[in-house]
Amino acid sequence: MPTDIDQILDSSDATAVAALVNTGEIHPRELTERSVKRCEQRNHALNALVATRYAEALDDAEHVERSLPFAGVPFVVKDLGAAVTGLPHTRGSRLWADDIAQEDTELVKRYRAAGFIVLGVTNAPELGRSASTEPLLHGPCHNPHDLSRSTGGSSGGTAAAVAAGMVPIGHGNDGGGSIRIPASACGLVGLKPSRARTPSAPSLSLLAYPMGVNHVLTRSVRDTARVLDLTAGPMQGDPYQIAPPTRPWTDELVASPTPQRIAVCSTQRDGQPCDPEVAAAVEHTAALLVEQGHMVTVAGPDYPLEQMTEVMRTLMGVPLALQVNRRLTVLGRELRDEDLEPFTRLMYDAAGSVSGEQVLRAMELVEEVALHIGRFFADYDVLITPTYPAQTPPLGLLDTTNIDAMIKHAGTYASLTSPYNTTGQPAISLPLGTAADGMPIGVQLVADFGREDILIALSAQLEKAAPWSISPVWPTP
Repeated sequence: MPTDIDQILDSSDATAVAALVNTGEIHPRELTERSVKRCEQRNHALNALVATRYAEALDDAEHVERSLPFAGVPFVVKDLGAAVTGLPHTRGSRLWADDIAQEDTELVKRYRAAGFIVLGVTNAPELGRSASTEPLLHGPCHNPHDLSRSTGGSSGGTAAAVAAGMVPIGHGNDGGGSIRIPASACGLVGLKPSRARTPSAPSLSLLAYPMGVNHVLTRSVRDTARVLDLTAGPMQGDPYQIAPPTRPWTDELVASPTPQRIAVCSTQRDGQPCDPEVAAAVEHTAALLVEQGHMVTVAGPDYPLEQMTEVMRTLMGVPLALQVNRRLTVLGRELRDEDLEPFTRLMYDAAGSVSGEQVLRAMELVEEVALHIGRFFADYDVLITPTYPAQTPPLGLLDTTNIDAMIKHAGTYASLTSPYNTTGQPAISLPLGTAADGMPIGVQLVADFGREDILIALSAQLEKAAPWSISPVWPTP
């Protein structure tokens, strides 16, 4: 009987798909052909992919080594913070609309070395500066759970492609919640690793932009752990290195976690109530962990709100301005009104008046905030919060052409994720709730710096206790 590849893609995570390639049950080219067909059929509704390399992907599939860990598994790369040779690297911006990548970035090389087949690059908001993927260059990305809703941002295109079954897994990155927010919006697993855990080269992020880190969006905890085992680690010459794990993260999937001291906070960081359905998902997660023998307490850190705001305002704006100015130097011209979206332009203009002293102060605050919040993790091993405190927004709410709307709404969606970009701690969003209208709700787990092992072990335990569907959301409701 011929293998039903559609059935496999509808019922398997990336690990299971790779196992069938490894054993010879399915051929990488057949798998890639079917995934390409899905992309062609589904992308018109979602606008998840913004550039493709289907012919090259089929050739890659013909020659991939079938013993590789993820041999033949279709994969997508976010069009921001990583680049694929020969494809546009627009960063979601009209200013880079004609920029073509001349080589793979280091992390893409590691994905290829693991056996992934790159099909294309995915939609992202302009320079990642929005919690919703609605760039003017490419148009909005639509959530497969409800086409009128946001996929989150900034890894929203990847999240839509994975959730809709175009591919089983894909790349994202996170500078304020940009893996975790789309994971929550689209019902996926999204881990932001600790600072410096994965490479960002040739982007200079470890000192120049210390909030950002790369990883993947997945349907299962084991996919998240396996890819981290394969791609984590420094490059020669990195300015600093994080200590490696004491054992592979995949070992944590089958470990019995020792009882952890878990703090649960279902309110916003200023103590205001969250959406009731979101809070209920957090409280249900806490109850599950009590059943698993963990020590659960209602508690949360005392967030230094003023200092965190200064960090994000300065270290989001100044690197953006530097990036834009370098692009203008390459183009040999001045900035034009149509180059940047209004909200991006606002950040660019504001950054022009920031002094070197203010930049250094923001860098100092990165450490001060980490020390302040770090004291909380002397008493608790894990903190549980909502991934974001509201319902998934409709498309258009976070409209970057409407400055008043962005000022009013944008901060809400990253308010509980961005603190841990400042501290550098690992944090994961798990699809542990569902709203009355059927939209997924993510719950965030945060651990101390370098302790992805705890997050993966607890996440695997929760996945077993309250399993979520890994089936694609297609056709859309």
